[in-house]
Amino acid sequence: QVQLVESGGGLVQPGGSLRLSCATSRSIFRIANMGWYRQAPGKQRELVAAITSGSRTNYADSVKGRFTISRDNANNTVYLQMNSLKPEDTAVYYCNADPPGSRPPFWGQGTQVTVSS
Repeated sequence: QVQLVESGGGLVQPGGSLRLSCATSRSIFRIANMGWYRQAPGKQRELVAAITSGSRTNYADSVKGRFTISRDNANNTVYLQMNSLKPEDTAVYYCNADPPGSRPPFWGQGTQVTVSS
């Protein structure tokens, strides 16, 4: 059973920063494309940022220039650094590991990010 263990969510004021972390097993991490998704109340889950096993990145337009995704191959962890947070960034953030081939993706349990004054 593959586990993705997330941490780092919380309550922050507009303009503030948070860093999310997601750790998983080495066997999955070294081959999987990793991503962060979010789901706000009443909305569909959307991709926030993704990083390939070769460290290529892509971002949703709404977070470009504010969020940075990175991966630490030594610790099998992917990070999402979130700066200049806005109230519209409020959502549950989910870590995703997408291995190559026919295996289904894996999901974390989600971590709440609330941006409010």
